[in-house]
Order: sequence, then structure tokens, then C-alpha cells
Amino acid sequence: MHSLVQPNSWAVLRLPSGNLRVLQVTPNTTISLGKYGSFPTNLIIQRPYHLTYELLDRQPNEKFNRLRIVPAAELYADVLSEGASAPTSEDATPAPDAEDADNATPTGVEYSLVDPESGAIVATTDRAEIARQTLTPSEIEALKKDGTDAGRELIAKLMLSHTAIDQKTEYSLAKYKLLKIKKYIRRFSILPLDVPMLNYWTLEDKDPAKIMDMRDEMIALLGCWANVHFGGTDPCETQPTAKTEQEGEDTNMEEPEPAQTSTPGRWLVIDDTGGLLVAAMAERMGFLYASEADKLSREQKGTKHPGSKQADSSVGQQAASKDEEDSTQPDIQQGGDAEAKNEPKEVPEPISPQVTHKRPVDHERHRKDDTIPYAYANTITHIHPNAQPSLSLLKYYDFDAANPTNTPHHPLFKHLLTLSWLQLLEPDLDSTYNSPPPNATPEEIYSWKTNRRSAFHRKRKRWARTRYIVDTTRKGEFSGLVVASSMDPISIMRHAVPLLAGGAPIAIYSQSIEPLTELADCYSLGRRAAWATNMPEELKEKTVEEQEQWSGNEDFPLNPSLVLGASIQTSRVRKWQVLPGRTHPLMSGKGGAEGYIFTAWRVKPAEGKVSARGKLWSRKRKAGEQSAA
Repeated sequence: MHSLVQPNSWAVLRLPSGNLRVLQVTPNTTISLGKYGSFPTNLIIQRPYHLTYELLDRQPNEKFNRLRIVPAAELYADVLSEGASAPTSEDATPAPDAEDADNATPTGVEYSLVDPESGAIVATTDRAEIARQTLTPSEIEALKKDGTDAGRELIAKLMLSHTAIDQKTEYSLAKYKLLKIKKYIRRFSILPLDVPMLNYWTLEDKDPAKIMDMRDEMIALLGCWANVHFGGTDPCETQPTAKTEQEGEDTNMEEPEPAQTSTPGRWLVIDDTGGLLVAAMAERMGFLYASEADKLSREQKGTKHPGSKQADSSVGQQAASKDEEDSTQPDIQQGGDAEAKNEPKEVPEPISPQVTHKRPVDHERHRKDDTIPYAYANTITHIHPNAQPSLSLLKYYDFDAANPTNTPHHPLFKHLLTLSWLQLLEPDLDSTYNSPPPNATPEEIYSWKTNRRSAFHRKRKRWARTRYIVDTTRKGEFSGLVVASSMDPISIMRHAVPLLAGGAPIAIYSQSIEPLTELADCYSLGRRAAWATNMPEELKEKTVEEQEQWSGNEDFPLNPSLVLGASIQTSRVRKWQVLPGRTHPLMSGKGGAEGYIFTAWRVKPAEGKVSARGKLWSRKRKAGEQSAA
């Protein structure tokens, strides 16, 4: 995570009222905070997060507010003053004297509010309800429009004009001042949009159903029980890869060796939370955020940023300069041949566009669109039910999941592999996997127009990536399984468990407990005992690999010998109010689904019968040997 606010990155502004505003920090623009004011984005770019800014008064010739960093001593001045001047028994408020008691407001007296027309009593109270605030609403509105001293002057006048400010207790006075500060002070704090903040913002302000009401503690439990961590560097980056060719087609794909599929650090994910679970796992594995070195090198190379016009203008300027150079070249040549002006000039014949290519043809050269850009270790393989993955929340981390080729610099481009259930279960029915692009010689490719050549390379790249992802996923040997989906977990486990390596952890999140209860029953102790003593007839003569691919029946929906330690748990963090004599949990917490997690471990069943061997010593024999000694 970056410590400074980067250009074109997403950040969170926390207002004094507690509301959050998620926005993209685009350079050379203005951010408007409504009644608080507006300021240029350049004032916060390349500055640290977690700072509190104050909007200063506008200058006469400026249309925006300048910012001032509020120091920590000013933010916590009230807390520090309370700690320094804590009241003791000697400094306690003395009891009122007799003279003061005569002038004090009488207590225990009942006051009634009577309607002057009907004479009926509207309300009764035992205290005198007086006009506490002497400032009228029109005066308060005038002070708000003036907006001097970032709202502190208005707060000070409100407190000074309160007639009963001396009657408030210390707690009541602090509460009153805090309410006025939240309402009138012109301050904001800038926070990073990390995964916990994105989760909180989605739950509180956006659509909680989009992320299946998954709270921070549920995300943390999924990552812990699935043992999601950094899987190490790619061991195959410096090793040569074998080039394989399929029958009847020139694929020229680079595939890893079969032993590389068992490399640790490959997790299988089924995510229906819009990309929140994938983002949390990527943050744990260390490739959610693009490094500052990559961004700096991309800016130096002039890589086009998605949605920016600066790269388009730079490309246009380069093209224009190139045209100018081409146009000025004949003039220079004509100037050098000034002596031969009177000689007849030969008119050059028009050249066909097909032979004007300056790029040399190299038959031995490996095509760039045949290279596989994915890593072999520390990867996430995401299975989705649609034509494209639904990972819209990854846009807040500068990654375009709908079209990853737009962000090739991002680490997720190499470490996130996506495929559909159709490509996993029936790859021959998928049009992209089963329809290789037609072959063409380099001479034919160079003779095509630009659009046709680009379309050919784009289709070939997509086909090569799809075949690589599907083939490596079907080989299995994943390090863990993490699921947060509304699909039936039994159907997910039927096809996902055979892809896991031995000892791989399993963590499944569900909004309700009923689907997980049915899943846990499939791996219960009774099911395993019945499976060991009375295995289905159609599986007795099959191998262990064939038994793992078994689709199940009514008695055994799943193979109970493949999973051990099935359990269900839940956790919920509750906020408490801690005050002397008033400690209780907050009753205004967020509702929604409770959320439950199923955890288990993948095991490899032993082939044949397991027999225990050893020397058995009876107690009588052991006692006889001791007495003889």
C-alpha cells in the first residue's frame, strides 16, 4: 500500500459528520465538498495519508479554498486538557450556601404548558424550559455564510450565547461541543482505500447485498483458515520453457513443465462478492497494489493510462513530429543538390503499399502474441459462472478486470487467472478454447492491413491465454480453496475438491447456516464409517483418481474420504459503550446476515486396507517380568 496519495488513485475523504466520500484523485481538477467548500486535487497529491486538513477562507481573487494541515496537538487539545485538569476530591464543586440556595432555580416545582384558547394543559415538566440559545436562526445563517476561521468562530459564538452552558455536566458539555464541531467545522481527513475501508464503505453506504453482507471478521477468518499468504517468487522466470505444438495447429504456446503445477502458492477462488474476496487475498499475497517503481517506469515510457487524454496527446505530438521530419527530408535533399537544378527530374513510380514494410521478415522469430504472461507461483485462479468475471471492485485498485490488457503493468495481470465453469468442466464446448485462429505465414500477416493484423494477434493472444489457464487449472494441485458464493456448496465441492493438493485447507462463506450444515453432514463421521464398510458397488473396482471424480448418489452426495475436520463457525465484532455506570453494547449496530464459515482439509485416501502392526504387551505378562527381575 502506498504511503502517499498517488495521481489517478482512489482515496477516501472522511468529513466531520462521519460520512465517507470515495473519489479518484485526478490531477488538475477540483474536489467539491458541498457546504464545506472546494479545493484543487494538486494540494493533496504526493502527500501522506491519515492527515487532517482544514479549508481556509477564500482569498478575494481565488475561487477555491486553500488547505492547512491540522497538527495533532490541535486535534486532541480537548483530550489533553481534560487529562491535565482532571478534577480531584479537593477541587470538587462545593455545596451551595444558604444565600445561593435562595437565589437558585427551585427544583421539584411542576410547570404546565396551557393552551390560551381552550385552557387545556398541553405538557407538564418539573424544570423551567427557557430559550437556551440567544442567537436567532437568521444570525446563525449569516455567520455560516461568512464562514470565517473555518467555522471555529461560529462554534465559539454558539457556545458563548448559550445561557445554560454552566449548568451542563462535563460529559454533556463535551457532547454538545462535539455535535457543533461535526456540524460547522470545515475539516476532512484523507484515508487510503484499502480492503477494510472498501468493505466498510460498501456495507454502510453502498449495497451490502453485493458483497453478501461479508464483514471484516469474516474476510479475516477466510484468509486465516485458507492459509492465504505470499507463495514465493516465480521459480520459472529464469528457466527456459518448453514449446509444445498440438496436432493440426501451430500453437507455439509456452507451457510449464508438469512438475511446476505442484508449486505452492496457487489458490482456487469462487467469488460472488464483486471482487472483494479476490482483493483481500491479493493483498495478503502481495500483488494487489502496483509498485511505485512500475508506475514510475510506465510514466517514463509514456504508457497510456486508461481514460487519460495526456497519452493520446503525446502520441499525436509524436506522430505530428514524425510527419514533419518526413516532410522536411525532401527539402534538405533538394538543398544539397542545388547545382543539378536544371537537370531533368525523374518522376518516381508509385510504390505498392504491400512492399513498403520496413520491418524485416524473420521466420525464426518467436511471435510476441504466443508468450504466456502469467506467473507459475503465487497466483489466484478465479472460477465464475458468467462469460466474464464479475470483479468490478478491482477498479478501485487500478485494474480493469473486464479487459485486463488495458492494465498490463498491474501485478494482477500476471497473478490473477480467470475461467468459467463451462471452460473447467466442458472445455470442448467453449468457443474460445476449441476454436484456434487460422494459421498464417509472416509474409501474409505483413501484407494485411493494420486492423486485420491487430484482430489476428488479439484473437491469437486470447486463445493462447484461455488454453493455458484451462489446462493448468484442470491439472489441479492447488494450495487451497476459498469460496464466497450463493451457489450450492455441495456442487462446488464436487468439482473443486479433486483439484486440490493433499493437505490443502478449505474455507467456504455463506450468509446462512443451512447450506453449510448440509455440506458438513456429507463429511460427517457416520458418512465416513458407512463409506469404509459399505462402499458403493460401482466404485469398488475403480482407482483412487476415478473415485475422486465420482459424481455421487443419494446416500453419498460427496466422497467423504476426501475431506477431514469439517466444522462450522461464526464470529461478530460488537461495539460497546464504555462509560462509568453506563457500559453496554451499542444497540444501533448494522444488521444484515450473520455469516458462517465452513472449514476443512483435503486429504488423499490410502489405497487398500490399513493394518496396524506392533508388539502388544499384556499387563499380566508385564507384571510377571517385573517381579522376576
